[in-house]
Amino acid sequence: MLSRSIYRQRLMLTSPQQAALAKSLSPIISKQANALTRRQLSSTQSRLAPPGVGPSSSDKKSWGFWKTLWRLTYTSLIVATAVTGYSIYETRHPQDQVPPAPGKKTLVILGTGWGSVSLLKKIDASEYNIIVVSPRNFFLFTPLLPSCTTGTVEHRSIMEPVRNIIRNKENSVTYYEAEATSVDYDNHKLTIQDAVNHSEKVLDYDYLVIGVGAQNSTFGIPGVEQNACFLKEIPDAQKIRKKIMDCIESASFLDLDDEERKRFLHTVVVGGGPTGVEFAAELQDFFEEDLKKWIPEIAKDFKVTLVEALPNVLPSFSKQLIQYTENTMKAEQITVMTKTMVKKVDEKNIYAEVTKADGSKEMMVLPYGLLVWATGNSTRPVTRDLLSRVASQRGSRRGLLVNEYLVVEGTSDVWALGDCTATKYAPTAQVAAQQGVYLAGLFNQLARAEDIESEVNKLESLAKTTTNDSDRKAVLAEMEAKARKLRRTRSLLPFEYSHQGSLAYIGSDKAVADLTFWGDTSNFATGGQLTYLFWRSAYISMVFSTRNRLLVIMDWLKVKIFGRDVSRE
Repeated sequence: MLSRSIYRQRLMLTSPQQAALAKSLSPIISKQANALTRRQLSSTQSRLAPPGVGPSSSDKKSWGFWKTLWRLTYTSLIVATAVTGYSIYETRHPQDQVPPAPGKKTLVILGTGWGSVSLLKKIDASEYNIIVVSPRNFFLFTPLLPSCTTGTVEHRSIMEPVRNIIRNKENSVTYYEAEATSVDYDNHKLTIQDAVNHSEKVLDYDYLVIGVGAQNSTFGIPGVEQNACFLKEIPDAQKIRKKIMDCIESASFLDLDDEERKRFLHTVVVGGGPTGVEFAAELQDFFEEDLKKWIPEIAKDFKVTLVEALPNVLPSFSKQLIQYTENTMKAEQITVMTKTMVKKVDEKNIYAEVTKADGSKEMMVLPYGLLVWATGNSTRPVTRDLLSRVASQRGSRRGLLVNEYLVVEGTSDVWALGDCTATKYAPTAQVAAQQGVYLAGLFNQLARAEDIESEVNKLESLAKTTTNDSDRKAVLAEMEAKARKLRRTRSLLPFEYSHQGSLAYIGSDKAVADLTFWGDTSNFATGGQLTYLFWRSAYISMVFSTRNRLLVIMDWLKVKIFGRDVSRE
């Protein structure tokens, strides 16, 4: 219509006017022509396209979602890489530290376990002259120790050098690779012995924290100490690793029908707690995924037996998870023997008493090639020394008795935490870690109280020397405010344990989790392969440093790609 009207107007205009009008209308005509061409092309494409083909609003929304998701993903990866890189750089380039000050109080921490290291990481080192004493110069992430026995995780991946921790504190911390031998709590003196040369030194302290943990207990059963392998430290895991391969190679040397061959290929694990269950599961995985491939002749006779004196394994878990664990382990060909109490051990056999369903008892003999003892704790020498010195502690057999503030009963300025104490809590890493964090807050609060008290004393002296009434009133008002703050700071709260749940690996890429939400009011029990992914992610988050997290992840990837190493060392 517009073109026709323009044509009529052109007939009525002169040549110069027609030229001017054409020049002014040419952009409009060109724009309409392009629009007409696009509409025609779109109409042609829609007619030629088959049904259901062509962009729609839902397709555009879907593409927008995936595009946004991709942007968020690579942005998150870039941020995570940058944060990880900065964390590694910060760890590798520690800043200069402030040396110990003569006027500050001396805090001595015994041990480098969960409790002591949690305390060390959270405490304000600028408030104290801190000394750490331990024969082990690293922190060990014990939940992954069973994985070290089969090569799923390398032992150095779960070891965090204690100097990496103390070197990154703002103030200098002194470390002695030594073992505490005795505590003179009346005179605030501690005797330590060098771990290598066995030379002795006496340390003066103002505050002492005992976090030495516990050692293996054999319950006085004959032959256990001489013939069993324990699972508490790195050397224990290395010894078990060598023993596994020694038994397999010795069995391979014998004839197939030899009874001694079956004995070598039988591993007995005593203890149905998380450590025993996880080791049995890791060993069975090692056999199913690696040993059976490279040494197929052992497949028929390889056997793992789990022995527990209580009616079931994992007694701290819910009943449904206990049943799920026992069923899963039986499906994995792991023999589970509950209500079975070991009475005696010799070089080749375990003598155990089994309680049957009707209540009767029967003695049985279990030939074994490898015996792993994963149950029982007993006190360390320094703990026994203090128990014998303090009158109120002499009745205790499990460990040091402490009050609600973790102060050792019968002493002053001595605290204890973790497995070396006798409390109502289970001897777990979770309890020790929370106690360490609590003590760090307590010592930080004590330091603030002392600083405020010093300020109050100064104000009190100033008030005595001030003659001007208005100035004196101002000083007294400030002193009263500081005194109120001091009373609040000195009002210490007792330790309260918050159970976060329990985790255990049960083999075949399955795990069980008994989790607690909102205090003790709500529990969530789950098991299976998704729980196994949660188990791995939870342990990675609990590992103390970025270095160890990366090492553990790389170990898991290495095993997934190449399998476990079947060499002896």
